[in-house]
Amino acid sequence: MASSPTSPRARRRRGAAVALTGAAALLVGLLAPSAAAADDFVSDAETSDNVTHVANIPKTEVMGSGFNSDLAFSGDYAIGGNYNGFVIYDISEPERPEIVSEVLCPGGQGDVSVSGDLLYFSVDYARANEDCGAPAVPTSDPDGFEGIRVFDISDKAAPEYVTAVRTDCGSHTNTLVPSEDGEYDYVYVSSYSPSSNFPNCQPPHDKISVIEIPVDDPASAAVVEEPVLFPDGGNSGTAGCHDITAYPEKGIAAGACMGDGILMDISDPAHPVVTDVVRDPNFAFWHSATFTNNADTVMFTDELGGGGGAICTDEYGTERGADAIYGIGGSDAEPELAFEGYFKIPRLQSETENCVAHNGSLIPVPGRNFFVQSWYQGGVSVIDFNDSTDPREIGHFDRDPIDEDSLVLGGSWSAYYYNGYVYSSDITRGLDVLRLEDPRMRVAEQVHMDEFNPQSQPGYRPGRGHGRG
Repeated sequence: MASSPTSPRARRRRGAAVALTGAAALLVGLLAPSAAAADDFVSDAETSDNVTHVANIPKTEVMGSGFNSDLAFSGDYAIGGNYNGFVIYDISEPERPEIVSEVLCPGGQGDVSVSGDLLYFSVDYARANEDCGAPAVPTSDPDGFEGIRVFDISDKAAPEYVTAVRTDCGSHTNTLVPSEDGEYDYVYVSSYSPSSNFPNCQPPHDKISVIEIPVDDPASAAVVEEPVLFPDGGNSGTAGCHDITAYPEKGIAAGACMGDGILMDISDPAHPVVTDVVRDPNFAFWHSATFTNNADTVMFTDELGGGGGAICTDEYGTERGADAIYGIGGSDAEPELAFEGYFKIPRLQSETENCVAHNGSLIPVPGRNFFVQSWYQGGVSVIDFNDSTDPREIGHFDRDPIDEDSLVLGGSWSAYYYNGYVYSSDITRGLDVLRLEDPRMRVAEQVHMDEFNPQSQPGYRPGRGHGRG
């Protein structure tokens, strides 16, 4: 779902700067100042004519020392991950969002997925134990905890910590795959960078972890499968996967696994099976994936430089640190990925702006392919890839460099379309809300989702409600 802007194991050694003592003391009951009223809001960004920056909620002191990371959505709420925990925003009035609560539970990465009243939260820095207030420990500590934390968010103002599940190499990202009968959630845990010095992350790390959560008894969550995805070795030396996007309605998933892009059959969600593998000569770090609505195409992203590099410059050209679009041919039993085209933002960024392809989602226009995507300090891009051989930018949101003299980490980590607006999680500057004013995408406003996890991709039709996204 999200990416590491620096070396994952270096981050693990640093740990988080803020921690509470005791699992019970995890909720910070802040009712932060509301974002400025829309009529009074003044944007600090440059935008195209069809994009309007309507609101921003800055980070609070509680989350200030941690990077903002990924987003998930439930009804009138957005949940924002952070390396220190997570924030719940009330977005019932999208142009006047408010913070409802903040949960301080450090552990790094903070990737989030939501399922009804449950929240799944990735921990990718070793902690002394499973408590939210546990201090950081070295990754070489065999007793250190990394994996998934489960929270009950039925009361958005007072989330409760339910349980934790350990996984090998921790959880860099997590992907929700609900069972067809709704009785279980399956969470695919991606992680990487094994080392012989890490007792809980030994090479070859050629697998993912599958956690099964009984929806009515989440405290019983447990790892039920660890499928080996690269039995013959991957292009990255079986160092793990970065992220997986599932399309449960279609029974498929796409994985970004360091040096490889993969397709999987997830018709049995507890037992995913790899059906095709592809490599791209211009890709350095397969980061994430998104299917088109009819699942005949998949867009992979390359996070060259790990998120911290200035990759949107003349030096790197148009095919590195970019998106790559692959058509899905063959049969259901034996699908085949075929390259069709690259996309990279045409707005060159300075050498002090970290910029590379990152997280995004489809804009739900039935029968058409429009995409909104974050590019760190390259901002947010609106992309038309109806011609997958010649995709192009048709809208953008872009701030000035954070520092004109030094390369400083920041910018949009994730940008997703949800119920009429685009929400962007900025690493250092908080939550931004954008409104699209483009006739080509007006029909998207008719698609209402009750829940949306961008890495658990829903199908859509105009006027249709979505219970599990």
